[in-house]
Amino acid sequence: MTTWTDDELGRIGRADELQIASRRPDGSLRPFVTIWAVRSGDEIYVRSAYGHENGWFQRALRSKDGRIRAGGVERDVGFEEPGPEAAAAVTAAYHAKYDRYGARMVGTVVSDEAERLTLKVVPRSRALGPSASPADPTG
Repeated sequence: MTTWTDDELGRIGRADELQIASRRPDGSLRPFVTIWAVRSGDEIYVRSAYGHENGWFQRALRSKDGRIRAGGVERDVGFEEPGPEAAAAVTAAYHAKYDRYGARMVGTVVSDEAERLTLKVVPRSRALGPSASPADPTG
């Protein structure tokens, strides 16, 4: 099983925003969408701030595969629905990271509905960087 490195967790966790893209059935990436993300323990989580029908969220649920960029880290990832035991810690992480934006903004990711719209971002086998791209099997 592939895990995040400490460096990746730190960089993604400190980044104010994360860009997320899901994969199409042909394997190509959809356009990146900028969202908020948090680190909770050794995991990265994202939430749909604007409901279940939000486009990026629906596409991530369907494909379960994509890529993220944040804090100088770019990584192929999978998307999984976490168990309910993660909800409180993820909500606390959103409060800790984003409360400075005010209750109206942070409320979109800490509501009861948002807790049900949480995805765990799971790293795939390798990080992408300047010397490695998805088309470069030697990277």
